[in-house]
Amino acid sequence: MRLFYSSAIACYAAAVRLAAPFNEKASALSRGWKHWHRRFPAEKLAGCKTAWFHASSLGEFEQARPVMESFRANHPDYKICLSFFSPSGFEIRKDYPGADVVCYLPPDTRRNARRWMQLVHPDISFFVKYDFWFNYLQALKQNNIPTFIFSAIFRPSQYFFRWYGGWFARQLHCYSHLFVQNETSLQLLHSIGINHCSIAGDTRFDRVNDIARQAQPIPVVERFVESGRSNSDAPGRVLIAGSSWEPDEANIRQFLDNYKKPLKVILAPHMIGKEHLASIERLFEDYGCVRYSQLAAADNNSELFGRQVLIIDNIGMLSAIYRYATVAYIGGGFGKGIHNILEAAVYSCPVCFGPNYHKFQEACQLIELQGAKSYSEPAQLTAILSQWFDDDNARHAAATACHDYMHHNLGATQTIIAKVENV
Repeated sequence: MRLFYSSAIACYAAAVRLAAPFNEKASALSRGWKHWHRRFPAEKLAGCKTAWFHASSLGEFEQARPVMESFRANHPDYKICLSFFSPSGFEIRKDYPGADVVCYLPPDTRRNARRWMQLVHPDISFFVKYDFWFNYLQALKQNNIPTFIFSAIFRPSQYFFRWYGGWFARQLHCYSHLFVQNETSLQLLHSIGINHCSIAGDTRFDRVNDIARQAQPIPVVERFVESGRSNSDAPGRVLIAGSSWEPDEANIRQFLDNYKKPLKVILAPHMIGKEHLASIERLFEDYGCVRYSQLAAADNNSELFGRQVLIIDNIGMLSAIYRYATVAYIGGGFGKGIHNILEAAVYSCPVCFGPNYHKFQEACQLIELQGAKSYSEPAQLTAILSQWFDDDNARHAAATACHDYMHHNLGATQTIIAKVENV
C-alpha cells in the first residue's frame, strides 16, 4: 500500500509538471518544487529549535495562525518553518512575518521526506484539518518528533474507515495527538483503535474573533455605505456577498430585480481576474457599479452618485468588510462548497448561502440555530433576504443566534496549546 501511495504521489507530481505550461496554478506549484532542496534557506533555521507548521492553503493557514502565534509567544527560542501546498496560500502569505521560513512543501515522496528532515530538522510539527502526508508522517515518527494535527474533521466516507483503509488508519499512529472538532470525529477514530485524540474545537473561531477585534475602519467602504442611508438616524440596508462565484452573482442580480427598496450591495468575488470583474460590471450595469480601486483613487464623492454595487477588486479585505453588513451572502454554495461563514457570523450578521453546505459543520449548526439559511432557487433567496431586511425582529433573532454561537465556540487554541505543552 505504501508503494501504491508513493506511486500515486509521483504520478500527481508528474501531472502537475506536464500541466504547468497550460495552467497558472500548476505552473506556480511546479516552480515552487523545482530544485527545492537546493534553494531551501536552511541557514535561517540553523542552530535553533524549529517548529514546523504545514497549511494546505490560505484557509488552513488562518486556522493554523492562532496556534502558531501562541506557540511562538510561549517559545520565543524556536524558529518557525511554515509550508504550503497551494500556490494561493503561499503567494498571499509568503512574507508572513510570524514565520522565519515560508515555502512550498515538496511532493510527499520518501526521498523528499528524508531531505526535509535533514534541512528543516523540526523539533515539533503541526498539521491542520485534512492534511495527511504519509511519507512525511512516517519520517517524523521515525525521528521521534512530536507531531500534531488540529481542527481535524473525520467522516465515515473517508478512506480511513473503508474496507481497504487499514494501512491509512495505521498511519494515524504517527501523530502524538489528534485534536478534532466534534464528537463524531472522535468516535470514528475510536472505532479504528485511535485513542490518542480529543475534542478541541475549531481554531477558526479564535482567528476570526481576533480579526474582528483588530479590524480597522475602511474609509472607502464607509463612504459607500453611508451614501445609502435615507437620513442620519436610520441605518441603510447593506448586503455583502463574500467569495462569490458566477451563479451566486446571477442570483443576487435576480434578487435586486425583485427588491425595490433602497439597498447597497458589496461584492467581493472569489476570483478577481479581469474577465470576471468585467462580467460582474456587465451583470450589474443597470444598478451602477463601481470598483473599490476606482473609489479609492477618487478625491471626492462624485464617483458615488447613483452607485448601488461596490466591487472589491483586491484580496485580503473581506474579513474586515463584513462589519458593515446588514446581511451576508457566502459564495460557493453552487460549486464545491461554501466559503468561510464565520468571518461574517463573528459580527453577529445573519448569513445566507447556496445548497452545497452539508460538509461544513458550522453551516449546519447555524442553520439549526436559525442564524443562517440556505436556498436552492432564486425565489427562495429573495424571500430570505427580504425577510431579514424588512423584519427587524427576524433579523435580530438571527444575529443573536450568530453572536451566541461564535462566543460559545471560542477557546480551541488555548486547549491545543495546553495539551502540546504537556507533551
